[in-house]
Amino acid sequence: MPSWAAALAGLVAGAVAVGVSLPAAGVVKASAFPPAAAGAAAVDLAPAWLKDWAIRTFGEHDKTVLLAGVLLVLAAAAAAAGLLAARNPRYGPAVLGAFGALGLLAVLTRPGAGPADALPTLLGVAAGVFTLPLLLRRALAPAPAGRRRPSPGPGAGPRDASGPAGGSDPRPASHPDPLPGGGSDPQRPAPQTPAVMRAGEELRAFDRRGLLTAALGGAAVAGAGAVAGRLLTGRAEVDTARAGLALPRPAVPARPVPAGSDLRIPGLSPFFTPNRDFYRVDTALVVPRVDPADWTLRIGGMVDRPVELTFADLLARPLVEADVTLCCVSNEVGGPYVGNARWLGVRLADVLREAGVRAGADMLLSSSADGWTCGTPSDVVLDGRDALLAVAMNGETLPVDHGFPVRLVVPGLYGYVSATKWVTEIKATRFDRDEAYWTPRGWSARGPVKTQSRIDLPKAGAELPAGRTVIAGVAWAQHRGVDAVEVRVDGGPWRQARLAEAPTADTWRQWVLDDWDATPGGHTIEVRATDATGRTQTAERAPVAPDGATGLHAVTVTVT
Repeated sequence: MPSWAAALAGLVAGAVAVGVSLPAAGVVKASAFPPAAAGAAAVDLAPAWLKDWAIRTFGEHDKTVLLAGVLLVLAAAAAAAGLLAARNPRYGPAVLGAFGALGLLAVLTRPGAGPADALPTLLGVAAGVFTLPLLLRRALAPAPAGRRRPSPGPGAGPRDASGPAGGSDPRPASHPDPLPGGGSDPQRPAPQTPAVMRAGEELRAFDRRGLLTAALGGAAVAGAGAVAGRLLTGRAEVDTARAGLALPRPAVPARPVPAGSDLRIPGLSPFFTPNRDFYRVDTALVVPRVDPADWTLRIGGMVDRPVELTFADLLARPLVEADVTLCCVSNEVGGPYVGNARWLGVRLADVLREAGVRAGADMLLSSSADGWTCGTPSDVVLDGRDALLAVAMNGETLPVDHGFPVRLVVPGLYGYVSATKWVTEIKATRFDRDEAYWTPRGWSARGPVKTQSRIDLPKAGAELPAGRTVIAGVAWAQHRGVDAVEVRVDGGPWRQARLAEAPTADTWRQWVLDDWDATPGGHTIEVRATDATGRTQTAERAPVAPDGATGLHAVTVTVT
């Protein structure tokens, strides 16, 4: 059998294994899907520098790239299983079983995993082990009539297909025996397609059509599994529930956005970031699909009265609107992982006061539906800022990618310590007793947002005509507010930029310098912001780890 055929049989068997495990994971839970669990384990084990490199290199596509990498590794293993099984039928199942064991380990070590989570992996491996030899058999068809190997006669010793009992004949079985003098017997049939033969069995030759037909059948099984998995994971139901959700009007509307908050300069980030453009950075390879009818939020730990809320309970409470800018700690100086939105939700502080958070509980450990955890300083949530259990974003129900049905929004803190998506539990505890997901991986436990500014116009590397040129961008210092922005060109004097209005200290501010007289040549433009406490952002460069990048954003342009 050609090597490509054996490898194809392995690939199809692997696809069947994945296709069977996906709907099984839909019945159990999404995190029990072996490739997703393996990818999540890779994220957990990856050092901080590798995570930062992935975000810098692939941006918001980092999870897609990781999952594709996991599937490529599985494909390579499946192809190897096919090649080995063509040599020895026992090798293929051994390879598939070994990778199944790794997948099972990844699944069972996920947060909240139980014995039932093993089912998708076990069913997938069983399907692959069953499919591989079936494909290999279909790849071999009976040889043409007249090429059957007779069984040895009574009393004959064991014989193989190429020689007498107890020995072997080095000549290929498909070649006729030579006559004395080097000729061939013209009465013997001509050589045929290479065949596999055993004593007492008919010869079997490679059957391309049989293999391809069987492979198409296996691919159909894998595809049907993918469709069934989509349905069973509740994706359609959750999308329907989200689309049909009618949000109550806010009891406390957001302040009107002042005229002049958006300078409406083409190419400048708008005051409100559209939901489709809002950055997404999280660890979820498979986005949790949480039906609001099944969602509950449990608040416990160091509280006097544990609280449990359903989604209906949450919507029955007074809802508050707030304009809040969110920023990821992985955002490099001048990076894209920052956005501003109008959020609608319930004040978290009100719910915590009902629960009665005890003195000494300085951390709120929140958990996501997929097991991710986040540690938020409790004093920040309780100091009067608009920390929300958010249910809507920019006037529409939360997108699934951004935490539907409920997420946390806390102004002034990086997302890794404040912005839990798909939140299901909040535990009042202490920083010296519990750690959230990123803290043991080398990140700061608290994470207040640092004052930063970014140049949106002109773009880095742009070629500009000489003359009057607009320089514009955004600056943020959540819950302190931006008081001033300055710009300089080629290390010259700092010049004050004009600031757009901002409704609160929790949003970013647009800024513009529209009278730069650009002269021919190369130029470097820098920006810095000063927050309302009087602190100007530092020019000292620091990486994103452990608590956010620092430095001045600069772009280089060419004027012609």
